[in-house]
Amino acid sequence: GNLAFAISLATAEAAADSHNLNLFQYLGGNLDIELPLPLGNVLGGGKHARGSVPDIQEFLVLPVGARTFEEAAELNVKVHRKIGEILLKKNVGFNGGRGDEGAWAVNLSNREALDVVNQAVEEVSDETGRECRFGLDIAASSIWNEDKGVYVYARDGVERRPQEQLEFVSEVIDKYRLIYVEDPFDEEDFESFTELTKEFRGKVMICGDDLFVTNRERLRRGIELGAANAIIIKVNQIGTLTEAFKTVKEAKKAGYVTVVSHRSGETTDTKIAHLAIGFHSPILKSGVLGGERIAKINEVLRIESVFEGRTKLSSLQIR
Repeated sequence: GNLAFAISLATAEAAADSHNLNLFQYLGGNLDIELPLPLGNVLGGGKHARGSVPDIQEFLVLPVGARTFEEAAELNVKVHRKIGEILLKKNVGFNGGRGDEGAWAVNLSNREALDVVNQAVEEVSDETGRECRFGLDIAASSIWNEDKGVYVYARDGVERRPQEQLEFVSEVIDKYRLIYVEDPFDEEDFESFTELTKEFRGKVMICGDDLFVTNRERLRRGIELGAANAIIIKVNQIGTLTEAFKTVKEAKKAGYVTVVSHRSGETTDTKIAHLAIGFHSPILKSGVLGGERIAKINEVLRIESVFEGRTKLSSLQIR
């Protein structure tokens, strides 16, 4: 997919240039410029971090109460900083280490990590008067043991069967008022996705990344079953921009929230910022710190300032 993607992106950029437009304007029209909310990884575990970290791969902050993109980006940084302060006070042998997405990497159990992020999000919301919420990327396929039929939480020394995983995730959503949960089950377990989505419809984004891999066939199966109500869009997973656009359209038509996402091991290229705006995606998953993450954030900030008065922050509708 990468070569096809590179060629189709270069073609779109050339076309945008020939019309004297930014890439996002060429893709998404020039009238109303909706900027995505930044979904940022603030604490990391799983396979993206090293050492005795939580099993949950990403703890993600979403500044739902922000009024501008600048404010949203600032809130994410504040939450990230606040987590660092809380960890220093807790003195869990914390040395300020970070994973490859700029999120704090720290020796905590899954529960301790949830409590720390929850505290940070609540404190920043109170201090700024702007509501921040958080979510998780559980990346459950990476902790699923096919032979035993269980999810292995090595850090906590716990194994959960699919039904227990469903109960665990539901309980965590309720307790911490989560707004977003990505890949809570193995990528082939459409049924559990369906059950969780039914339980939290209209309140929480149950998002498929490994579940859908930006693939329309898999998305259609999800739509049919009511599995998930949000989808990760990684353009280079599917090949061309046109294919990605079709997936986005189909997802939106079915009421799914589209989340344009970076990859781990990202570069400083800023095109996914343009894709998120051009696709009218309400969320850009882009990290909070690290040069290659900041590049995307800075590009959206630049667009917000260049087109001042013509941009608005996306209004998130969870169906």
